[in-house]
Parts: sequence; C-alpha cells; structure tokens
Amino acid sequence: MSERPLDALDRAKGKKILIKLKNGEEITGILRALDLHLNLWLDEAEIQKSENKVRLGTVLVRGDTIVYASPVV
Repeated sequence: MSERPLDALDRAKGKKILIKLKNGEEITGILRALDLHLNLWLDEAEIQKSENKVRLGTVLVRGDTIVYASPVV
C-alpha cells in the first residue's frame, strides 16, 4: 500500500519540525499531535523575528495557514 504525506508527519511525532506559514514566517517546535486538517500541536515552539528567536511555548497551528511542514533533520 502506498504511503500518504500525513504518514511522514505522523512518524515525526515527538521530533522537531519546521512549519512555513502563508504569511512567510517559519515556526519550529516539537510535534505532539496532528489531525486530518493538518492542525499541528507543537511544544517548545519558536518563531524567527528578524535577528531574534521568539519562544512561543505550546501552540496550535491551524492547518489552513500552513504552506509546508517538514521534519528537521
């Protein structure tokens, strides 16, 4: 059976991922959960603001704001 794109993210639970948003911002954090709408729950989330990283803590990123999400290697 072929693998679905969500399967790759499901295997990344507990690992650090990178999310690119439609507004151009990037968020990194530890993936805790996801659903079929690509809503992602992250712990230890950070966003890059100019030269500084801003710690966000625990966040829920709404799936319709995401351009892509990828495990960080």
